[in-house]
Amino acid sequence: MNPAAPLSGKSVLVTGAARRIGAAIAQAMHSAGANVIIHYRDSADAAAALNSELNRKRTGSALAARADLADLGTLAQLLEQVTRQFGRLDVLVNNASSFYPTPVGEITAAQWDDLIGSNLKAPLFLSQLAAPELKRHHGLILNLIDIHALRPLRHHTVYSVAKAGLAMLTRSLARELAPEVRVNGIAPGPVLWPEGEIEPEVKQEIMERTALKRMGTPEDVARAALFFAQDAPYVTGQILAVDGGRSVGW
Repeated sequence: MNPAAPLSGKSVLVTGAARRIGAAIAQAMHSAGANVIIHYRDSADAAAALNSELNRKRTGSALAARADLADLGTLAQLLEQVTRQFGRLDVLVNNASSFYPTPVGEITAAQWDDLIGSNLKAPLFLSQLAAPELKRHHGLILNLIDIHALRPLRHHTVYSVAKAGLAMLTRSLARELAPEVRVNGIAPGPVLWPEGEIEPEVKQEIMERTALKRMGTPEDVARAALFFAQDAPYVTGQILAVDGGRSVGW
């Protein structure tokens, strides 16, 4: 293994990789030498920009691939693109996620289908399809969970339920796919503000609830992803909180 590029020769698929945490993970994996598949659904411009940036750094090392993960029929096509482009898949990062409030009394079936679909159903079926290829290369599945998988976020009942399911899916898959495939999770805390307006006093209150009294960054999550991908060959079925100590005091 090249110490300067520990993931050289490996291929990593990151769902929802065009922006925010997904983009940071894709960039970190690429910097470690991996070929990267930048999955996106709607963020075509951002995906194209990231794809160009990574390929300028190393020609032929990145691919932007569009797929609607809610359509299970497209999942096999996405994986076929990966193996056709790079010949293998070593790491699957299930990052793509819907996030918005669903106050009890106002929850709709469409919201349930969307939030459960993106946060739980798609990771399950994509992991199932990818498992044979990952087994061939003793690979890794990495699920982006949330500290609210354990303690629900107010007004986000369906999202919290979906992430709790993803936490159990992580542990279940770790047992089912061992010994060839490791399966772990990262549970971010306040590392990015949700898109939309948030009052300054609310932001301050959230930061004060962390032990470190500050926000994290997408790069903090990306470093945790690299740890699992390159430095943790004897770790599986674990969920690492990257939350500045938020879950310690709650």
